[in-house]
Amino acid sequence: MTFKDDDLTMFEADGAAPLPAASGEGYVEHEGARIWYASYGSGAPVILLHGGLGHSGNWGYQLPALVHSGRRVIVIDSRGHGRSTRDERPYTYHLMASDVLAVMDRLQLAKAALVGWSDGACIALVLASQKPDRVTGVFFFGCNMDPSGTREFVPTPVIDRCFARHKKDYAALSATPDDFDAFVGAVSLMMQTEPNYTTADLGRIRVPVSIVQSEHDEFIKPEHAAYLARSIPHAELIGLPGVSHFAPLQRPELFNKTVLSFLDKLP
Repeated sequence: MTFKDDDLTMFEADGAAPLPAASGEGYVEHEGARIWYASYGSGAPVILLHGGLGHSGNWGYQLPALVHSGRRVIVIDSRGHGRSTRDERPYTYHLMASDVLAVMDRLQLAKAALVGWSDGACIALVLASQKPDRVTGVFFFGCNMDPSGTREFVPTPVIDRCFARHKKDYAALSATPDDFDAFVGAVSLMMQTEPNYTTADLGRIRVPVSIVQSEHDEFIKPEHAAYLARSIPHAELIGLPGVSHFAPLQRPELFNKTVLSFLDKLP
């Protein structure tokens, strides 16, 4: 039976599937923050970068499938998210991309494929644009690369359920469990003002990229996804039917199949 949680009722109640036991985990001290990471399996490395306000546990339906495919999978809690801490500096995608690079250095990963969801997708593409020699490819799901790419925010029951889960998880995992409102405010400020990539910036990206857009994405305009695919050299545009911004949770089999197809094409 195909798993479906289109309205995120199960995610709100219980979260995603629990992450398995890691083969290694720890923290990297970097730029005023302690960045948590965990590693699973062996093979070609893939780094999973979660969305804004979430944490690595949101990849619970993806991680086993990727490990089973014969890959080493690394998850990272972005600064201030999940188990990772932050200092008082404003959030920026460039700073969070540098955190990912610091984890790669700790794990002695010369190169890795990046699978990013929402804010994680932006972090992945920023890192790929800055350090193309460290990135084998970017799976860019559900994000914008300039402010024109976002829809006007309209609350929905699905978004509310996801937000409720994020709030519970923050209280359970964070070193500052009572600071959720300030955390949301700081991340939201970044989302409103960043990123600001121009068409020329996108044209200089030199790694394989898939731009992946859900049919019912609540946050990203479909025409923006098409623009990104046109503007990044040799990028492909992939549509996910019947799902929204929360596709990895709603229909994991569809999402996982799409990720694995992308990874299988990489050098």
